Amino acid sequence: MTMNETSNWHETHRKTLTRGQRAADIMRNGMGSWPFVGSFLIFMVIWAYLNSLDVAWDPYPYILLNLLLSTLAGLQGAILLIAAKRQDSIAAALAQHDYETNTLAKADIERVLKLNTEHTIMIKELQEILRRLDAQRAKS
Repeated sequence: MTMNETSNWHETHRKTLTRGQRAADIMRNGMGSWPFVGSFLIFMVIWAYLNSLDVAWDPYPYILLNLLLSTLAGLQGAILLIAAKRQDSIAAALAQHDYETNTLAKADIERVLKLNTEHTIMIKELQEILRRLDAQRAKS
């Protein structure tokens, strides 16, 4: 695996998503945000205010609103489960990618350590040769 593949894993994964998976991610990101919570609360207040007027289409106890909220909760649950399932598959793919990267790095490190050991032995041999040559020069 090259560095290019490593740095572009997320982009490659995004390209394989289906339209439904992308939609689930967008909806999950939207529903799990403060702007959604704020707009939802504003919608509820407006609904209650408008239905408190004389021309109420859904008078208290807001049965239509209750139906809409139940439908929203059911859809949100399904969408969040779809998104969670996708996140699990992404986490598994990333874990596999990390394992493969670590295995390759371990092999590289072992090769470097072996080369370092060989070089250390060669340096010791060269030092011994130099000592012998110095000893011969000192004798002559």
